[in-house]
Amino acid sequence: MSETTPLKPIEIGLTAAIVAIEDHEPQILTARGSDGLAGLPFGPFDALSHRTFEIGLRAWVEAQTGLRLGYVEQLYTFGDRGRHAEAGDTGAHMVSIGYLALTRAVNGELAATGASFEPWYRFFPWEDWREEPPAIIARDIIPALTKWAEEETPETTRALPRRDRVRFYFGLDGAPWDEERVLDRYELLYEAGLIEEARRDGRPAALARKTLPALGTSMRFDHRRILATGIARLRAKLKYRPVVFELLPAEFTLTELQHTVEAVSGRHLHKQNFRRLVETEALVEPTGVMSTQTGGRPAALYRFRRDVHQERPAPGLRVRSRR
Repeated sequence: MSETTPLKPIEIGLTAAIVAIEDHEPQILTARGSDGLAGLPFGPFDALSHRTFEIGLRAWVEAQTGLRLGYVEQLYTFGDRGRHAEAGDTGAHMVSIGYLALTRAVNGELAATGASFEPWYRFFPWEDWREEPPAIIARDIIPALTKWAEEETPETTRALPRRDRVRFYFGLDGAPWDEERVLDRYELLYEAGLIEEARRDGRPAALARKTLPALGTSMRFDHRRILATGIARLRAKLKYRPVVFELLPAEFTLTELQHTVEAVSGRHLHKQNFRRLVETEALVEPTGVMSTQTGGRPAALYRFRRDVHQERPAPGLRVRSRR
């Protein structure tokens, strides 16, 4: 009988990208690890204690942050070799099941566990187009990616060459900026060795560089990749499901609704066009009450029409940019 190679044990982890809105800014819940890096709430799946993955996720989040989750949906299973390991790690291979969760909680409601909400554009500064195209793209990203693309050899097996991927994902040479391609852009930067996670994972493209540009704040393990997946999913769902209301108080003004959609999508929206869209989709209804907390003229308060949950498909907000 021939000898067989021992199988490497696998553990299942549960990771949550938990999103909230505070002061018109999208926030992501983080918990600091022993290495000092920000990470997403994370814990192993215990088949004896947790009947389902989601039950296990909710239990870990509450234990680590004191937060009880509301809206939760599964994102993806992340199991690439090396993306959750550290140098010299010989332990079990970690397969992480990522989740997207939405909450109205703020820092004051969290347990004193070191968990806190941080602006998600701190980790992805090139994704915020609300005022103008981020300067970091033209100043740091495009020159580095262009040089990397020029180094591609003819033997590449990719369907799209590097130059085309840079153009499509970052909206160059007439290609439109697609706010949903968050993960594609992050993976391109990783492949080019331009972010700290690539150096930490021992990727040759990163190790060959003497210095790395400051492209956002890195996270533990592959958590920034999981967060990129969550942002992309949420931006896409804005357009066909009324998930934005999970981030708003029970009553809100149309301006607050617009600012929340802008915060998540990273795009500026034309005020009148946005209000016509909200009216056409019939997602909200007036409460008959005026808000005096706007800092100016009183504004009408609205609430989400709960009966749209019964509609198939439930409408969303197909945002359009002014640019």
